[in-house]
Amino acid sequence: MAITLVNPDGLPAIDVYRQVSVASGSKLVFVAGQVAWDAEGNTVGAGDLAAQVEQCYLNVATALAGVGGSFDDLVKLNVHVVDWTPDKMPLLLEGISRAAAKLGTTPVPPATLLGVAALDVPEHMVEVEATAVLD
Repeated sequence: MAITLVNPDGLPAIDVYRQVSVASGSKLVFVAGQVAWDAEGNTVGAGDLAAQVEQCYLNVATALAGVGGSFDDLVKLNVHVVDWTPDKMPLLLEGISRAAAKLGTTPVPPATLLGVAALDVPEHMVEVEATAVLD
């Protein structure tokens, strides 16, 4: 099975991995965990969970668009939040709502929410990974 690795325009190029992999045949798309980076790799929304969630979802959309997909093609999201407590849910939902409004969609694929101790750098509060299937 052939695999194409892609770093779509609009996302930072990371030396140790690519942002998206596409497997031919079933056309499964696996999006690397997206954090609150802009296209240059600068953190967006330091200390602001809603802003970081919004940026993560926008980055997932950018990654999917880079391979011809969209949120309509998602089959699974995994959301990792540093020091998760249920009182953070309104901020998480606010960030998702803001991203959905910008994208003109309602992201409702199956999702897993996980509390984690830390992410790649201290200023990142959330990371979102995605799996999609394209026709």
